Amino acid sequence: MLPGMESLPTVEEPGPPWPTKIAVLLREGLLPWQELNVTAFLSSAIAAAVPELIGRPYEDADGTAYLAMFRQPVLVLTGPAPLLAGARDKALARGLPTSVFTADLFATGGDVENRAAVQAVRGIDLDLVGLAVHGPRNGVAKVLGGARMHP
Repeated sequence: MLPGMESLPTVEEPGPPWPTKIAVLLREGLLPWQELNVTAFLSSAIAAAVPELIGRPYEDADGTAYLAMFRQPVLVLTGPAPLLAGARDKALARGLPTSVFTADLFATGGDVENRAAVQAVRGIDLDLVGLAVHGPRNGVAKVLGGARMHP
């Protein structure tokens, strides 16, 4: 059992259909390793911003403890660059928690450099390769309209 797990109350967690949606939108044409890397980074940002999305830690039948994960699925979608720019604008206009990953971040060395690379560019000019949003199901669907499920 992970430290502190014993003090967590047993709570009825909502299940499907979830009232909210977590979605990652990737720009078409990324290499497979880039898609995975961008999805992981963007998902971590949503987890940090909306901690109530995280469920309880896992434990196997042997008592080995594992880390908690999101309580609901993360949709992964793809679309062209203009769709990402429009989705960013719509998400921000709706006040949805939004994370971005730009092409520049593939060449940086860490968190400080990542933040500096994003800060150096006006929002409208960001070379987005991915973004993630969380919010009400219908709001996220409107923000990501035109995107396709990742193959």
